[in-house]
Amino acid sequence: MAATYKAVEVSSPGKFRVVDRPLVSPSAGQVRIRVEACGICHSDAATVEGQFPGGSTYPLVPGHEVVGRIDAVAPDVVGWKVGERVGLGFMGGEDRTCEPCRRGDFAQCLDPITPGMTVDGGYAEVVIAEARAIVHIPDGLSPVEAAPLLCAGVTTYNCLRNAGLRSGDLVAIQGIGGLGHLALQFARRMGFRTVALGRGADKAALAKQLGAHEYVNTAVEEPAAALQRMGGARAILATAPSGKAMGSLIAGLAPRGKLLVVGVTPDPVELSSTVPLVFGARSISGSLVGSTIDEEDTLAFSVLQDVRPMVETRPLLEAPEAFARMMSGAARFRMVLVTGQ
Repeated sequence: MAATYKAVEVSSPGKFRVVDRPLVSPSAGQVRIRVEACGICHSDAATVEGQFPGGSTYPLVPGHEVVGRIDAVAPDVVGWKVGERVGLGFMGGEDRTCEPCRRGDFAQCLDPITPGMTVDGGYAEVVIAEARAIVHIPDGLSPVEAAPLLCAGVTTYNCLRNAGLRSGDLVAIQGIGGLGHLALQFARRMGFRTVALGRGADKAALAKQLGAHEYVNTAVEEPAAALQRMGGARAILATAPSGKAMGSLIAGLAPRGKLLVVGVTPDPVELSSTVPLVFGARSISGSLVGSTIDEEDTLAFSVLQDVRPMVETRPLLEAPEAFARMMSGAARFRMVLVTGQ
């Protein structure tokens, strides 16, 4: 086995470089994974562009949508063995001492390990992971298919399934991008009356292909008014990064309807009035990925109901170009780095 492996690290904000790193053994509680695929997420900008709250320690390898095979296990780790197909998502380990962790809400840990942000991630041939943070990859998914499901997939699936909805409820998905194209598939297969909100007539056919029963072109029609003509949405999953657009959707909710926010916006979410919230008991809430069992549930549901991300692949060493394509919005819809090319 080679004594080194290749990684694409960020040496300082905005600067990528390809390096050879020494192969090290996993420490207590850890495993070493030979990476086969790693998705590129918009959240990677926190590392690449120096946006992480509190700052990042460089050099640092980005990437938190990692799929590969275990090739080394620390002596104290049980339940995992060399050769197993595993994934590593956004939640790379919890401290288990903060109040959310003590209540079993590990996804809300106040001091989490985050691959690619607080520790080295998956833009590399090898990654070291906490054993408690990895998940099994089912046989029905390839590495390229599974990688985006460990972040974009669990984010949308977990939010929808925990929203208190019933089959047949009207659910709107705002945005048909990296998050939205998966959310449409999940919503349809969960039995919801699924409406896609997108800008431009050219997206209608794709929205229907992904699972939308109806499509609203927000370039020519006010989405809130369109949803009210349909009876009002029990939930609107907001995935597109526009606070202004999100705020305008409140009026499209049915009484007790929920605006579910999973897209991170650079601008404020503003309301013209609190009337829709008070009169109708409408609400706004956010959702962040999920725990390891939530990730495994997402993968299992995706196999069961044939949910798959739409991806473009690039070799690992083309990570800078692939990251730029994702951030520009040109990717359709997720970029995935693959090793061995």
